[in-house]
Amino acid sequence: MEDSNGAEIKAPPPVHRRPPRPRGGCFTPEGFVAALRRRLSSGAAVAARASFAADSGDESGPPEPSSSHRRRDSSGDTSSAAGAGDFTAFSFRAAAPVHRKAKESPLSSDAIFKQSHAGLFNLCIVVLVAVNGRLIIENLMKYGLLIRTGFWFNSRSLRDWPLLMCCLSLPAFPLGAFSVEKLAFRNVITDAVATCLHIILTTTEIVYPVLVILMCDSAVVSGFLLMFIACIVWLKLVSFAHTNHDIRQLTISGKKVDYAPSTDDMDNLQAPTLGSLVYFMMAPTLCYQPSYPRTANVRKGWLIRQIILYLIFTGIQGFIIEQYINPIVVDSQHPLKGGLLNAVETVLRLSLPNVYLWLCMFYCFFHLWLNILAEILRFGDREFYKDWWNAKTIDEYWRKWNMPVHKWIVRHIYFPCMRSGISKEVAVFVSFFVSAVLHELCVAVPCRILKFWAFLGIMLQIPLITLTSYLKSKFRDTMAGNMMFWFFFCIYGQPMSSKSRSGRLGAPRVAPWQATVGWTTKTGLRPGFFYLRSSRRKKHCYY
Repeated sequence: MEDSNGAEIKAPPPVHRRPPRPRGGCFTPEGFVAALRRRLSSGAAVAARASFAADSGDESGPPEPSSSHRRRDSSGDTSSAAGAGDFTAFSFRAAAPVHRKAKESPLSSDAIFKQSHAGLFNLCIVVLVAVNGRLIIENLMKYGLLIRTGFWFNSRSLRDWPLLMCCLSLPAFPLGAFSVEKLAFRNVITDAVATCLHIILTTTEIVYPVLVILMCDSAVVSGFLLMFIACIVWLKLVSFAHTNHDIRQLTISGKKVDYAPSTDDMDNLQAPTLGSLVYFMMAPTLCYQPSYPRTANVRKGWLIRQIILYLIFTGIQGFIIEQYINPIVVDSQHPLKGGLLNAVETVLRLSLPNVYLWLCMFYCFFHLWLNILAEILRFGDREFYKDWWNAKTIDEYWRKWNMPVHKWIVRHIYFPCMRSGISKEVAVFVSFFVSAVLHELCVAVPCRILKFWAFLGIMLQIPLITLTSYLKSKFRDTMAGNMMFWFFFCIYGQPMSSKSRSGRLGAPRVAPWQATVGWTTKTGLRPGFFYLRSSRRKKHCYY
């Protein structure tokens, strides 16, 4: 457009005016809604809606505008900011929607695992502290302090020196296994001869402590510690012999495998050295390999804290045993003489202290003690357990709660059985059979009572695995499976085993066929592990 002089005339800029609001009967919703959408898209309106969503608990609202957006809005036209500020109040009006999408309640089955339950966890801790504090005070008022120094050390402990000498002589067997492997790697002896020598060494290593315990008049705990150490050494010897036999087949014999090993795996296909054997015998693992992942350094402060916690939880275990479990067992009747209700009442009374004792034992050994060893030796792989508390079946529990033993069984029993063409069911049975025999040795030999309680307790896990797997597939609910696991664990498993264990510990030092479960009188007893007396009930029990 030009004027009379030929100069170009610029058109005035367009003026953005607010659309007229509907008045009276001329309601135009299209224009009002369009203007409302433009105003609500501004940064101030977004911030207001985000604030409203936070106050109302709506997580679906838009996020707060970024700092660059806020700077751009603040440096822009003040009139537009003022106009946007007028419409930010809409988010706080009654016309603003509150219910924007379908949501479940936090404790519903569909949303319970998506929420944080830290507050409820703190509530449970407070309730547990209050309830158990009352029970501790009630127990002390009823029985008094039952803990005696003889629980840990007494005059009879000095008479267990043959067991100590036996424990100190066990390293001779790993040295013998190392000599056999050196001869086998140098082709001085054949693989068949090396296998026979390893069988003789491992059998002698497990029979030797059994004979020492049965021939010596030792305390129960001393015998249990010796058998526990002997079983660990036996498991390590089997792993050492089996692994090196497989290494010889892959390196010297040139046996082919389906999948070629990686570079890291090839580094472990080496002949054993004395240093690798010593490290393996001290490391918190049962599976041998020439090298292990290592940490950079030793955290001294962390190590000291773990040692202090280990001592504290060891004392707590002794307190639970003497102050809670033993009085219940002493006051209970023989399971064959009492009625069904008495037996059920005893099991339920034992359930709570047994769960506490087992949890303290698990934390003390699998977390504190094994991590202390790992930190001192800079052992890198510290997966000593998994989240077994979330187990839905007994099978899942056994695969998660004791990873060193689980890895040993899978590596040296289950996989070799499967490679030999044995069915999966038979391989599982063989695995549990070996575990049951070792459990029976650790319990029956120190107590000098061959009742096969520990053996049957482990072998009965096989039908429990089948039952819990069936119930899990039937209900198809993770919570139901986990609740069934905790029921079998707390009510059926630990209290029943504690009853039998405490019965063995409470049995008099007489012939095995004269041993009884329950409290005994002083007749025919000699000083044993420790002495327990109830102040109100005139019953005595020597351990």
